[in-house]
Amino acid sequence: MFSLLARKPWYLLLLPAAVLLAVLGFRGGSGMQGADSREMAAAMVTRAPLSEDAGLAPASGVSGRERDTAIGPGLPLDLRAAFESGRDLFSYARQLRAAAAAGDAEAAWIVSRIYDYCGVYAMDPQGYALDSGTLASMGLKDVPGLVAARERVGSSCIGFTAADGLGSALILQQRHDAAVAGNLAAEAALLAMGEPLRKDAAYRRDLVERVLHSQDPEAFLAISAAMGVAAAGDDAYRGFVAGDQFSQLAWQLAACKLGLACGPDSSLMTGYCANGGICSRDPDQDFESFVYDAAVSRQGIERMNQLVDSLRKSQGGA
Repeated sequence: MFSLLARKPWYLLLLPAAVLLAVLGFRGGSGMQGADSREMAAAMVTRAPLSEDAGLAPASGVSGRERDTAIGPGLPLDLRAAFESGRDLFSYARQLRAAAAAGDAEAAWIVSRIYDYCGVYAMDPQGYALDSGTLASMGLKDVPGLVAARERVGSSCIGFTAADGLGSALILQQRHDAAVAGNLAAEAALLAMGEPLRKDAAYRRDLVERVLHSQDPEAFLAISAAMGVAAAGDDAYRGFVAGDQFSQLAWQLAACKLGLACGPDSSLMTGYCANGGICSRDPDQDFESFVYDAAVSRQGIERMNQLVDSLRKSQGGA
């Protein structure tokens, strides 16, 4: 059902592994976004779906690029939107950490998203800039968005360094703290990372039901990796949209429909392209269009639409 055959060549570029390894030194991602990049790359090769993070998705009636506005002093009312639109994520993370220490679960979750987004850059900021320059000099005309995506990450994450330790251990701890404090998206992300708050089937099933009831786009995105092939044969997920590649992708598309930032300059699209080398050849293409063009066969569109609609309307498992 998933195929890259007969797809127009400008829709997708999966850069040859040799190029990425040579130019980027296989710096790799971490946490949810890094895991998504690896899953997405594998998907393009094996014909599985794209894997895994605030403007509004096109389905909300807002199209075009997310607005690029600086984060002002003090915490904004919409922490998620500020993450999507902010330039100085280093300073924003510092503000959020203070709020998280005071018990703000949403702030703790957004800190983990920033760490995830900036993790590759923070490993070696100078090396990241050199890599970007090398890629720019290669004249990758087929993928004009690659260098631009890396520039967005580089400019947003200035201030982070390797000393900050933005690796999987820190992201896991940050998400654990957010989950314990009551953030559902963080709790869902822990399940997808293989480190749920509890491992028993009853808890895992209850968590999926709570995510469905919440209709929270970030919780949908966070849990999506746990609902793909990883859920196959697990009775805890019986009756849910779970167990195959279609399922994982359906949760992600539903997140976009529910309002997740999925536009061409969103953290989701930027992370895939900048950190995974998985870019649309149309720099104005949003995530939903990219997925349907690159990963879902014509025969699979109806089924995918049905799964997405069921997730948006669902209030629990069957």
